[in-house]
Amino acid sequence: MTVKLGLAVDRLSLTLGQNRVLDTVSMAFARGRVTVVLGPNGAGKSSLLDCLAGLRLPDAGTVQLDGIAIAALDRRTRAQRIGLLPQSADVHWNVDVATLVGLGRFPHQGRWGETPADREAVARAMAATDVTAYATRGVNHLSGGERGRVLLARVLAGEPEWLLADEPLASLDPAHQLDVLDRLRGIAADGAGVIVVLHDLNQAARVADDILMLREGKVIAFGPASDVLTEARIAETYGVATHIGRTADGQAFVIPIRRTG
Repeated sequence: MTVKLGLAVDRLSLTLGQNRVLDTVSMAFARGRVTVVLGPNGAGKSSLLDCLAGLRLPDAGTVQLDGIAIAALDRRTRAQRIGLLPQSADVHWNVDVATLVGLGRFPHQGRWGETPADREAVARAMAATDVTAYATRGVNHLSGGERGRVLLARVLAGEPEWLLADEPLASLDPAHQLDVLDRLRGIAADGAGVIVVLHDLNQAARVADDILMLREGKVIAFGPASDVLTEARIAETYGVATHIGRTADGQAFVIPIRRTG
């Protein structure tokens, strides 16, 4: 039997309350690529990431990592291999930034606690997200955008094989949005798999190798960004007419024009 490498879902379904938020979703994600998940509010994007991280059990279907069911992995192993940046992550105590980022190394630490390798990973993550200068500041004294970068650094410090990020650009200024997108591309270039939920179609066009479009829990399209991010697919998914053009250097951009329904 051939074991399929990567992170895959097969006929995944999930109901929350009276709502079927995921409906027989199937696809396989590849390492070394950035997959952007797009869709209107309530499409099931966050729920999909929760299932991929093993934080929520589906009603039906499976999530597998390298051919092994996520549910069969112990929590420590899952945390070492899959890092999740949720859409909203509250910090309930005013620890300093370096301490909070250091928590991202917890799944890797043994009985002797922090090692030089842990400290180096934390330093790299803080540098990558431009928060080194805040190392001694309490997180409750940061702006929303600064805190968002710190929380991303905490996930990066764990050096996961798979990075799942739910709207990581929220509250960030344009410069830091570009920094985060560049960092996501760098993580994928180093061989990890990156799955990120975005709302900005232009940022999706900028960063995505692959795009997954969801609507009402169902897959509208999944594949290379150039094939999926089309005016017809956007209209089908969002009910919005758009114009897709290209800049002088070939970068795609999307202009919403009007509702179609």
